[in-house]
Amino acid sequence: MAAAGLRIGLALGSGAARGWAHIGVLRVLQEAGIEPDVVCGTSIGALVGAAYAAGELDRLEPWVRKLDWRQVVGLLDVRMAGGLLEGGKLVAFFRERFVDGGIEALGKPFGCVATDLATGREVWLRSGPVIDAVRASIAIPGVFTPAVRDGQLLVDGGLVNPVPVSLCRAMGADVVIAVDLNWHLMRRQRVAGRAQARDRRGGGLLDGVLQRWRGGDVGVAEPGPALPSLLDVLTTSMNIVQWRITQSRLAGEPADVVIRPLLGDVAAMEFHRAAPAIAAGRKAAEQALPALRDVLALLQGTAPAAPGDVAPPPATTG
Repeated sequence: MAAAGLRIGLALGSGAARGWAHIGVLRVLQEAGIEPDVVCGTSIGALVGAAYAAGELDRLEPWVRKLDWRQVVGLLDVRMAGGLLEGGKLVAFFRERFVDGGIEALGKPFGCVATDLATGREVWLRSGPVIDAVRASIAIPGVFTPAVRDGQLLVDGGLVNPVPVSLCRAMGADVVIAVDLNWHLMRRQRVAGRAQARDRRGGGLLDGVLQRWRGGDVGVAEPGPALPSLLDVLTTSMNIVQWRITQSRLAGEPADVVIRPLLGDVAAMEFHRAAPAIAAGRKAAEQALPALRDVLALLQGTAPAAPGDVAPPPATTG
């Protein structure tokens, strides 16, 4: 259903591999006939949001569902200067498969968030090549090298605005649906045991990257307590930062409805686990639909409000 007279904005949050959950959210909105007018994203939310705004979700979803960890490793290029990974292979992959006519040519208004590494300022990317903007937004510090744009070094937008509600509002959205991928991270049980088991098998993603880079065998760790890998430390640290910033930003810039998939079992770099992430996004969106319909109906004036009510408080699910 189109919200007559209301511009619906969709703010897709950061969360690395957990971002495949956005696909499940988008599918539920499509099935419910709710079509966002404005799409904004941060980090992985920028990637999925750009594909949706370009009308390419039907091509993106089958590809991510078929990804295995070896294919993911094959898209990574170790550099060890400015970040572990350069990201050139990933960019080339998307350039070969998708026509990039620029953000201005997308089917829906689109914007994404990056961070100026020199100043710490939030940067809104709303024009120019889509792939370059997305590359800047997903540049996780220490993992991907910074992107260069107009003389600025840009890194992951999740450092400053993990769920870009403010950008949606600035682009004219009257109602904002936010997808927060980080809410469940600090509420899950510790996964140290599973991580240690994965390290002992030599099956961690960083192990695969380094193996390809060295052209040798990683080997199997000795049984016993194991420290997390460098990549695990970096991504977990980013999780903590983004979780805290997300709560602060959403408190000061609330969305009308917040969808919070439960993704504690999907690690940041497990891009090969699209199926459970998409399923979690679908479930959370389905649970949020009644609240979303109530918000739209109330703001359209088609639902009765209690005396003195102006708008409902933000609805959440998760």
